[in-house]
Amino acid sequence: MAACAVAWALAAMVEFGDPLSTALLARDGRLLGASIAADGQWRFGERDSSPHKFRVALTLFEDQRFERHAGVDVAALGRALWQNLKAGRVVSGGSTITMQVARLSCGNQPRSVRQKFRETMMALRLERARSKEEILSLYASHAPFGGNVVGVEAASWRYFGCRAHDLSWAQAATLAVLPNKPALIHPGRNRGALRAKRDRLLDRLQDAGHLDALSCALAKREPLPDRPRPLPWLAPHLLARYTHGPAAMRASRTGLGLVHTTVDADLQVRATEVVSRHIEQLRGNGIHNAAALISEVNSGDILAYIGNHFDPADTHHAGWVDMLHAPRSTGSILKPLLYASMLESGEILPDQLVPDIPTRIAGFAPENHSRDYLGAVPAREALVRSINVPAVWMLRSHGVHHFADRLRKLGMTTLTRSPDQYGLSLILGGAEATLWDAVNMYASLARCVNLDDATGDHCLSPGVCFATLEAISEVSRPGAERYWRRFTSSRQVAWKTGTSQGYRDAWAIGVTPQYAVGVWVGNASGEGRPGLMGHEAAAPILFELFDLLGGGGWFIEPREDMVAVEICSHSGMRCGRDCAVTKTVRIPRSACRGQTCNYCRLVHCDASEEWQVHSDCESIADMVPVQWFVLPPVMETYYQRGHPDYRPLPPFRADCRDCIDDLIEPAMTCIYPLDGSTVYVPTELDGEVGRTVFEAVHRRPTARIFWHLDEVYCGFTREIHQLELAPAAGEHLLTLVDETGDELRRRFTVLGEE
Repeated sequence: MAACAVAWALAAMVEFGDPLSTALLARDGRLLGASIAADGQWRFGERDSSPHKFRVALTLFEDQRFERHAGVDVAALGRALWQNLKAGRVVSGGSTITMQVARLSCGNQPRSVRQKFRETMMALRLERARSKEEILSLYASHAPFGGNVVGVEAASWRYFGCRAHDLSWAQAATLAVLPNKPALIHPGRNRGALRAKRDRLLDRLQDAGHLDALSCALAKREPLPDRPRPLPWLAPHLLARYTHGPAAMRASRTGLGLVHTTVDADLQVRATEVVSRHIEQLRGNGIHNAAALISEVNSGDILAYIGNHFDPADTHHAGWVDMLHAPRSTGSILKPLLYASMLESGEILPDQLVPDIPTRIAGFAPENHSRDYLGAVPAREALVRSINVPAVWMLRSHGVHHFADRLRKLGMTTLTRSPDQYGLSLILGGAEATLWDAVNMYASLARCVNLDDATGDHCLSPGVCFATLEAISEVSRPGAERYWRRFTSSRQVAWKTGTSQGYRDAWAIGVTPQYAVGVWVGNASGEGRPGLMGHEAAAPILFELFDLLGGGGWFIEPREDMVAVEICSHSGMRCGRDCAVTKTVRIPRSACRGQTCNYCRLVHCDASEEWQVHSDCESIADMVPVQWFVLPPVMETYYQRGHPDYRPLPPFRADCRDCIDDLIEPAMTCIYPLDGSTVYVPTELDGEVGRTVFEAVHRRPTARIFWHLDEVYCGFTREIHQLELAPAAGEHLLTLVDETGDELRRRFTVLGEE
């Protein structure tokens, strides 16, 4: 008794320290891909339960009294001893499944009486510590199945290409007999012996009532596995992220074993096919890489993860690089977030006019893709049409620091520099983002509307998110109709494209109440290509991916967070006392703090309304008060080109111009240079001082402007007021005079060569 007590105390509990593979499972349990363990074995780790058919076949073959014994089957040991004595050699071990688990945990030590005794003690302890199901799961996870295959899950995929829970009776019987003689699985060797053992077990399964005669006969006709199959390779970049990603994503250096993901295996396959097909077409233009992400909005679950177009035969274009987490220039994809942030801060209304004029701010001169200007454009329209200059004016008003802080709260992890370093270029691609972050930021807008709740300071209000998604749900967009017509469908999608400077990155991100989808297209090397634009390269992929998804409908307006407000029909601002035409719109509650209209004013005219007058030159009885929509000169010049109904402010009548300088609206404005600005004029190749174009605008289309530099006459312009000048380094005075004698002065400094 004392010896047994010592043996019991010394018997170690079962522990397995073997290195594991990392095996990714889809949400339905199918294998997405796996990496081999550090010791060269396919070992997927412990399962929560053993497959039913394998369990039945295994216990019938190895341990019929498994459910009744306490770890050791005395009758089986006695029978084995008798068989061994009779044969004069070891022909039966009499080990139970529990004892085999103990032996496996010891590393299959050489058989001896001492080792057998140790395994017996370990089995008895194991039976007291674990349930029968847990013991079977340990066996199923660590038993050898031939070659470098360990565990029933790895064996099921390597030999039959399916989950262990999906094994047929013939397949389960084959795997049940293999740990007893794992060498039988080798192709071309022992085929007959393996089939005979399998078929005898199938007969026993029939005798035990698990199979009827027909099922047994059909099972025997199933072929044996020929050779190990290649494992699925459906999400290589996601597998690499778990295997070689940040330390926080790895449980240990020995592999993660079975990793359950939310990926939909069927969707992953179809989405990969869509991306691959488009890249095959884009390769002709030297575009080789693309990434895509599909997630559920409310849960945040990832349904498809395509880190890159991966072609094992292509070793030249970095298909192995996971572009979902690669920081790339954002292009225009941050514009909806700026729009939302300004609505949240009450700085703008959806229809409020924003300047769209030639702009130069501290040396930064943004341009529109169209190379033209609208003068003034509603903020919502500027967003829908992705016009650059209004976005820069909006960011300037909002503040780069404020916007950068908002982006970080929304989940943008790549803003690692000071906002001052990004400057106003932040809204046009001056910063980098990952597709992963971008999709999650857009999904947060949709989730906020769905939940009708701003859950913390990282989330905008539901009304703001709804208004933003409504704005970018436009299907037909001016300037690119031939592309958008392809995507017209019954499904409404809020989406935005982006193109980085130099045509290096093409983005397309879209959301519905159910799904968020993002696409990036480009070259991992950073090489730009003509035509590599969001609406041409990425948007077609985006909408094909949406076609793979179900769902429908649109976001429900969060009525508690939306209010009706009267706005000026001309300016889009809150209605002021001088606004003649108004309309009522529903806007986010936070936007109600927006300013009242400052573009409409009360103007006193004569009876013809062709001239402005005042009480010193016209009797009050004859003065006609008119509510007039007036834009600043620069905005007006470009605005009226697209708005023939716009009426410029009438000039003062000749007899009313004396002593009213404070009443006269400036007729002209200098666009470049700004007063007090610094100008750089490059030196030409021949060493001469280069020339730069100075620009002004005038309210009267036919007006002439006379240009003087440092009091020296340089020439005049009519209609288009641009003049090339070559000022030397130093301080200068530019003077503009029109035909009526109105004068405008601008001082500026020209930088010299260092």
